Amino acid sequence: MTRLKLAFMGTPDFAVSSLRALADAGHEIAAVYSQPPRPAGRGHKERLSPVHAYAAAQGWQVRTPKSLKSEQEQADFAALKLDVAVVAAYGLILPRAILEAPRLGCLNVHASLLPRWRGAAPIQRAIPAGDRESGVTIMQMDEGLDTGGMLCSERLPITDQTTASDLHDRLAELGGKLIVGALRGVAAGELEATPQPDQGVTYAAKLEKSESQIDWHRPAVELARQVRAFTPWPGAVFPLGKDRIKLLEVEAVETSGPAGLVLDDALTVACGEGALRLLRLQRPGKGAMAAKDFLNGFALPAGTDLLQGKSP
Repeated sequence: MTRLKLAFMGTPDFAVSSLRALADAGHEIAAVYSQPPRPAGRGHKERLSPVHAYAAAQGWQVRTPKSLKSEQEQADFAALKLDVAVVAAYGLILPRAILEAPRLGCLNVHASLLPRWRGAAPIQRAIPAGDRESGVTIMQMDEGLDTGGMLCSERLPITDQTTASDLHDRLAELGGKLIVGALRGVAAGELEATPQPDQGVTYAAKLEKSESQIDWHRPAVELARQVRAFTPWPGAVFPLGKDRIKLLEVEAVETSGPAGLVLDDALTVACGEGALRLLRLQRPGKGAMAAKDFLNGFALPAGTDLLQGKSP
């Protein structure tokens, strides 16, 4: 294997698997770039990103610029004299000067089967859309939004039980495996990028807090996907009195009734089409609990109208 001098550019947990895999493969980590520390928690104490924390523990140089647009940042990057840069969910736009500085360019670990789900939230958007598969694409980066040529990809199934957390973890591990193989092929001159097809392009917009609201008029199957895709964030919630109840696990079932009506004592709620059985829920300030335990301290008898947020 050719040992490459590289910079790694990433921020969340998803990227840590790729960074670890590159180090385990014996590549030289010349520098790690990550988003600056952000205030977090009740005390608003600055917290390192997962990539930053992992890299610092290994003793690697970590850089956290707010932007890469300045001439000084670009000069500092070029001074590393890299063979390649690997990018995974970094969160900053790479200007042309950055893209062209490494000898082999910049490779991106993207959590979708491009050109489907370009953009910020490919894992979460695939599930509500009803996709039956996802995957990782290793891409040669250009100045567009996930528009570069594809070096390799691998698929993973999405089932009716797949959550965003499950898919995230599987794709993260797959990304680490694929980027090591892609670097081997690129360094040996055996792997060339293939342009993305013009057909099938979709965009995975950034998740918004406003998307957490459950709309009981929608089909139960769609709401079940929403719960699986938006847990833990932005969540899937519905109002009940002064509380906002979070749904953590649900099941679509074939029964019907007026949308939002609790149909039985097992917490089956009618939807626009079909019904949703609520399996695990969480009240504000409380831990997650199974439906039967939830009902011990919070009555939701049959006939409760969740659209009105009150019992009969």
